[in-house]
Amino acid sequence: MNRGRTPALALAVAAIPAAVGLGGCASTPDPATITVLNSATDTVEHAQNQKFFDLCAKPLGLKVRQTSVPADQVASKALRMASSRSLTDILELDGSELPQFADTGGLIPLKSVAVDITGMSPGAVSMGSYKGTQYGIARSVNSLALIYNTDLLRAAGLKPPTTWEELKATAKKLTRGKTYGMAFSASPNADGVYQFLPFFWSNGGDESHLDDGRGAGALQLWKDLVDDNSVSKAVVNWTQQDVNDQFVAGRAAMMVNGPWQVPVLNTHKDLHWAVATIPVPKAGGAPVPPIGGTVMTIPRTGDTGRQKTAAKLLNCLNSEKNQLSWGESVNNVPTRTAAAHQYSVNNPKLAAFADEVATARSRTARVGAGWPVVSDALAGAFQSVLTGQATPEKALKQAQAQATAGE
Repeated sequence: MNRGRTPALALAVAAIPAAVGLGGCASTPDPATITVLNSATDTVEHAQNQKFFDLCAKPLGLKVRQTSVPADQVASKALRMASSRSLTDILELDGSELPQFADTGGLIPLKSVAVDITGMSPGAVSMGSYKGTQYGIARSVNSLALIYNTDLLRAAGLKPPTTWEELKATAKKLTRGKTYGMAFSASPNADGVYQFLPFFWSNGGDESHLDDGRGAGALQLWKDLVDDNSVSKAVVNWTQQDVNDQFVAGRAAMMVNGPWQVPVLNTHKDLHWAVATIPVPKAGGAPVPPIGGTVMTIPRTGDTGRQKTAAKLLNCLNSEKNQLSWGESVNNVPTRTAAAHQYSVNNPKLAAFADEVATARSRTARVGAGWPVVSDALAGAFQSVLTGQATPEKALKQAQAQATAGE
């Protein structure tokens, strides 16, 4: 999914390269075991990961041992391991975190150990790169789409909206009783920013020049939906999980959300839903959502032999066959375009997610390690507009000033 980074966490990341070079006691790593640090704390996901690790490690005569911690603890855990000279052979990071790690020199370029990224979607390549160098590879990615209640739209004689004007009209017609026509997250954190970006980017918004005027229309759209009572005013506090809860409870006919909600949606057999691409400003345009997920990197531990072995594992994990199998197991889209196409064929109900990944962008592509500051500024902008404290234009000017001051 997506996360922000606290200043303390950024400082921890900056300290990793120095920690790698520290002296001190360190146990000799088992030559037959490759280690991985990731955030797969969910029991099912951890087991699924292990299945694929074992599949690729067995032909190499190896075993893989995962260390899984909560996502917001990966960086600090990596620092502690680096300090004791026990950093793992593979470090799996959220895509938005990679620039901070790469900027410190703590990761090795994947090209230097022959990790193959050919045939991958441009957005996925961008998510794993920093200043033109590839440091990470993603097995699968996710994005956002419009998920809608097919029964409610059919009863109202409506089709999924494709443009912003259609979205406003459809949401208004679907708002009845305790059911709002639309739901999204506008929380003042990474969840809200992630959901705002498809509207901001699709209208030409530029995160490196927030006040150029092109993103104001996206803020106005969100304000119009709230002012029209087609969207609850409570969205300023809702996380993406809250949005899904509203949809499942029948209090929202449509929502912006990601494929990570599919397992929950599937447990409600009486809830009939489908997925469409996110509406765009004008007919014929392509939505530009953010691309999310994790990337696997190889830390600069100094052991070139283990680094080359880790690279062989990454190449196996990212074969078209394994990407497709992994993507289907976690409801994410493979990053190799051929595998993504087959994913759409095999999973037509989720095809819209695969379609959007083709035009999705990395949050860090333009501003790199400065993304956390920009993210906070954007969150402040839509919060101030939705709570009536500023116009879209004024909010984005303030956001640009905040981003510049935080550089």
